[in-house]
Amino acid sequence: MNGDLPELTLRGIILGALITVVFTASNVYLGLKVGLTFSSAIPAAVISMAVLRLFSGANILENNMVQTQASAAGTLSSIIFILPGLIMIGHWHGFPFMQTFGICAAGGMLGVMFSIPLRRAMVVQGDLPYPEGVAAAEILKVGSADAGDGEETRRGLRDIMFGGALSALFSLIASGFRVFAENLNLWFSAGASVLRIPVGFSLALVGAGYMIGIVAGIATLIGVLIAWGVAVPLLTAITPHPADGNLAAFANGIWSKEVRFMGAGMIGVAAVWTLGTLLRPMMEGVKASMSTLSARNKSAAGGKDATERTERDLAPHWIIAISLVLIAVLAVLFAAFLAEVPISRGLFLGLIVYSVAFAFIFGFLVAAACGYMAGLIGSSSSPISGIGIVAVILVSLLLLASGTLDNLLATPEGSKLAIAIALFVTAAIIAIAAISNDNLQDLKTGYLVGATPWRQQVALLIGCVVGAAVIPPVLELLYNAYGFAGALPREGMDAGQALAAPQATLMSAIATGIFTHKLNWNMILIGVVLGAVLIAIDYLLEKRGGVARLPVLAVGIGVYLPPTVSMALVVGAVLAWLIERGLRRRAERAGQDYEAIAEQATRRGVLVASGLIVGESLIGVLLAAIIGGTGKDAPLALVGASFEEAGQWLGLAVFVLMLWMFARRVLPKARD
Repeated sequence: MNGDLPELTLRGIILGALITVVFTASNVYLGLKVGLTFSSAIPAAVISMAVLRLFSGANILENNMVQTQASAAGTLSSIIFILPGLIMIGHWHGFPFMQTFGICAAGGMLGVMFSIPLRRAMVVQGDLPYPEGVAAAEILKVGSADAGDGEETRRGLRDIMFGGALSALFSLIASGFRVFAENLNLWFSAGASVLRIPVGFSLALVGAGYMIGIVAGIATLIGVLIAWGVAVPLLTAITPHPADGNLAAFANGIWSKEVRFMGAGMIGVAAVWTLGTLLRPMMEGVKASMSTLSARNKSAAGGKDATERTERDLAPHWIIAISLVLIAVLAVLFAAFLAEVPISRGLFLGLIVYSVAFAFIFGFLVAAACGYMAGLIGSSSSPISGIGIVAVILVSLLLLASGTLDNLLATPEGSKLAIAIALFVTAAIIAIAAISNDNLQDLKTGYLVGATPWRQQVALLIGCVVGAAVIPPVLELLYNAYGFAGALPREGMDAGQALAAPQATLMSAIATGIFTHKLNWNMILIGVVLGAVLIAIDYLLEKRGGVARLPVLAVGIGVYLPPTVSMALVVGAVLAWLIERGLRRRAERAGQDYEAIAEQATRRGVLVASGLIVGESLIGVLLAAIIGGTGKDAPLALVGASFEEAGQWLGLAVFVLMLWMFARRVLPKARD
């Protein structure tokens, strides 16, 4: 029956584009501020159902196309894990629209092409859970079968708006009016060691922590304890203290120059381990999918293509043609990137060929791995950062080993160019990885609701183009308003308000260290060894059964993210656990089925958490526009620097109140 329903409609494409603008801007801001992005599939599905319900003929397949388009574009914002590095090293002084748009669009669309051959083996025939894809399908089914004139859908939209209003108000008062502090840090010394107790007040991070759950939250906390409870105190104890006695700056310097590289090693080994464990099933899936596509192609050539509507992917000749066009686009982009650099023609052409070949070959392998990882552990838990670290190391080492850049590396400008090339190639890899990570979740959703795969794949391509058009102006706006860590666009800007862009900072530091032969390999290797030990512990925990696990990626994130960021994630994860415990106690007292009420509460919690993320992020973008327009660092500030200490405790009190309101929003419905 679904075959008669309209799917890829003009109004759906327009609505998807509008949702794309909101979620892409939110993800870009969140990623630059704290190094995390969020999955927009579920909130996009709820918004789509609420809006399209106002029009006649709206259906589950049309809503599915809207969330597909919006989630693809939101995921593409992961490109900000690398592109700001080009400004940090001084190669770019802004974000040129065509190059930024081109690398996002071409990389993202290649990710779509690479994931199509995997659909049948991984989505249809495989037994991978695809948690976000299944959850989005359930949301669409509930909304489409919603009795009571759409009350369930409207309630979901109200939950998103509640979370958005809550975090937007807090963020406006904290970041705009500066009445609340955004974090609380207690510094003290124990002998020669410097210790820190951090708390972050970001409701967006609470929402993200709520989604990752208690297992990843505890692992992140362990990472914070390794960094700030062991590594930083130990290193500050054996390092001469500064004469000015500024313990905070001293300890932060130790963490950023030493300890973070240990986190990079842990994340890198986690990514390599994941890729290694998935290699065999991944290759089997690719082989099965390619066989299916080949068989279908032969059948169609003989006029016998009777494939069911729900099994029709984009035709192989379209996949090949679009992929070739995208490869040509990548070649043009790399040529434009190198055009203003005074290098020989032979080196110019050689670098273009190298860049395109690496992006294509490694990109395909990464696409297959990310598609499998997304199905196994979910898009939000896939180690995109780790894959980026592995990619930038491989690109840099291969360029260095080739000897083609030896003459360039003899000069500072030549070294900067080599670093820039490595970062730009890695940007294409991250775009491919991020989209492949998301696409198969969307295709799983489509499979469960009876969508036509080729139409959904067209929606994914549209989402990549729209998202790629949104990313450059948002990046430019945020850079000019806040600047990035170590890269401020104007003199006199408040460095404390600069966006951390943690992944971009780390990857540019790694590439710089490789080409200048000054990379802190000791700390990276310590991280690799520690990561291997944690992998072994996690393996043993898995063999024993039960819920206790120790995901190494989350531990590494706890080490290399700023501790106020990590602790806010931990708070969100603990809040989710406390709500779950409260639900279970209430169900037992009332003699109710816990699973029945938990499913509804979980869905509601995810929607409120999504609202928290979107609300704070949009306020950040709005404040960036105001800062850019006025030229002042704090144009809306109501208090001065002398209020900072009081603002920390006031912020803590209101933050706790907001957490209570979050819990109350989820718990009453489950109780009723």
